[in-house]
Amino acid sequence: HVQLVESGGGSVQPGGSLRLSCGASGHTYSSNCMGWFRQSPGKEREEIAEIKPRGAPRYLVDSVRGRFIISRDNDKNTLSLQMDHLEPEDTGMYYCAADLASGAYCFSSDRIAWGQGTQVTVSS
Repeated sequence: HVQLVESGGGSVQPGGSLRLSCGASGHTYSSNCMGWFRQSPGKEREEIAEIKPRGAPRYLVDSVRGRFIISRDNDKNTLSLQMDHLEPEDTGMYYCAADLASGAYCFSSDRIAWGQGTQVTVSS
């Protein structure tokens, strides 16, 4: 049974930091693109960052560049998202995802494994 489990969410004040982690079980994702998606209140889920199997990161949302860092540990089968200088606009449910397809581009199909999500709230 393939399972992705996120942790590390919570409530912080603007300017604070959080580190999200995603552990995978039931499957080794060392050969898969992995990424973080976010669903903010009233908005659709959007991809914010992805990382290829050999570690090349890509940030899909301009506002997180320079503040968020995505990383992976293939030996431990884990994915992380370090979030610094958090802003109220970063509030939302954050989902870990693994791309189950093997195309040239990450998350270009609907063959995606999802975690259950972890809530991040940024508020003063």
